[in-house]
Amino acid sequence: MPLTAVRSYDTKIDVKKRITLRSSKYEYYHVEEFEDGRIVLEPRELVAPFEIQAETLSMMDSAVENLKKGIVSEPVDLTEFEA
Repeated sequence: MPLTAVRSYDTKIDVKKRITLRSSKYEYYHVEEFEDGRIVLEPRELVAPFEIQAETLSMMDSAVENLKKGIVSEPVDLTEFEA
């Protein structure tokens, strides 16, 4: 089932090669330009980058300290995963 346009209007590229989007719901868009001149804009919402929790960082620090002290487990046999 084809999508129906919610709004349709004409715009013009200004001297700096920009177009104006009227009453845009989003601040950021992903742009795809095609050889036939079509331009597709998909809305994007930027989010904070993935952050490691403080507890996880603490566990990693503890593991590195144990490694430096020589407190380690027996080696893990991974030969079954070899190709």
